[in-house]
Amino acid sequence: MKIDIITLFPNMYTGFLSESIIGRAIKENKVEINLVNLRDFTKEKHGHVDDTPFGGGCGMVLLCQPVFDCIRSLRTEDSLVIMMTPQGEVYSQKKAKELSLKNHLIILCGHYEGFDERIRSIVDLEISIGDYVLTGGEIPSMAIVDSIVRLIDGVIEDDSHEYDSHTNWMLEHPQYTKPRVYEGLEVPEVLCNGNHKEIEKYKLKESLRRTYLRRPDLLEKHELTKEEEKYLKEIIEEEKC
Repeated sequence: MKIDIITLFPNMYTGFLSESIIGRAIKENKVEINLVNLRDFTKEKHGHVDDTPFGGGCGMVLLCQPVFDCIRSLRTEDSLVIMMTPQGEVYSQKKAKELSLKNHLIILCGHYEGFDERIRSIVDLEISIGDYVLTGGEIPSMAIVDSIVRLIDGVIEDDSHEYDSHTNWMLEHPQYTKPRVYEGLEVPEVLCNGNHKEIEKYKLKESLRRTYLRRPDLLEKHELTKEEEKYLKEIIEEEKC
């Protein structure tokens, strides 16, 4: 996979692209990530990439010319152009999986007051990472890239993300490691007895419990299986106690 990130602040990505799983994926040629400085494409004097908005208002708006020229220089038949904007589709694990299967992503980071509206005519997808506003699209773009790269084949083991929260619509079940008892807090017996059938049952039920308690809205959007319905009834009764 190839990812081009269009930004006014490429130095923000220094640590992000060199550390941890992202850095390793780049070194192992699992993904190619390029930073493209939007200022390199402006034809305005003094390197300006923005101007005041028609009709008045606060802030500055990114110009069409540098953005159009930059995207056109990068775009191929396989490209998907993504605009980072708080007005976009709210990001999800499902969308991360879809994007991880693409060959080439071009991610456009906004800044200042926003984009000239006409820029939307040359993008394929608008994404928001939540109902709040940041100073620019750089941090959201890092979140998007991180969520995508970890799903690329060979970057991490499949089992490592099989039970991630939201992967199977539910939140992830509780996790434990050594020691078995710490300051009087014990690991559930079922996880230590080697009975894989019981362990899988525990994981499913506790994922349901955590979803029921923390994100009941997810339950409302999902049609439960008979097994899930059975466990949910048990959970509701248990939580009443």
